[in-house]
Amino acid sequence: MEKAIFAGGCFWCMVKPFHEQPGIESVVSGYTGGHTENPTYEEVCSGATGHIEAVEITFNPDVFSYEKLLEVFWMQIDPTDAGGQFYDRGRSYMPAIFYTTEEQKRLAEESKQQLDASGRFNKPIVVEILPAEPFYPAEAYHQDYYKKNPAHYNAYQTGSGRAAFIQSHWRDMQ
Repeated sequence: MEKAIFAGGCFWCMVKPFHEQPGIESVVSGYTGGHTENPTYEEVCSGATGHIEAVEITFNPDVFSYEKLLEVFWMQIDPTDAGGQFYDRGRSYMPAIFYTTEEQKRLAEESKQQLDASGRFNKPIVVEILPAEPFYPAEAYHQDYYKKNPAHYNAYQTGSGRAAFIQSHWRDMQ
């Protein structure tokens, strides 16, 4: 098993697409990239800790490769928006890839370059690729939010603009 960490705005929206894939052992919502140990949701949202909402994925690379995880990641976000994602703005919602190995870094950089060169977006791809930092799981009520609160999750996916963005940019890949 390996770990991968992706930030793509609201972590609620980043769990389901990975959970649904074969070879994924777990997808944990949490916080990374900040300077406070064990931050709370309220502290992260305030901007005081410097953390970013992210998901930590434990996966079997023999069943579902890191390259495939990257493909799923790119199709969940607006990679041209460094200021947050959709409705959610600010550092805590910025998109980023946190690599845990040099191989992950290489693959992430390659996939970013390929996406940028593809012409799929009319602005540059601005997602940062950063070394993994300590990851702190979010509070229990944030875990598997799409299962616990499906109506609110679906309304949020739609209301934030994420669902329409994904459909308009990735229709041919779904």
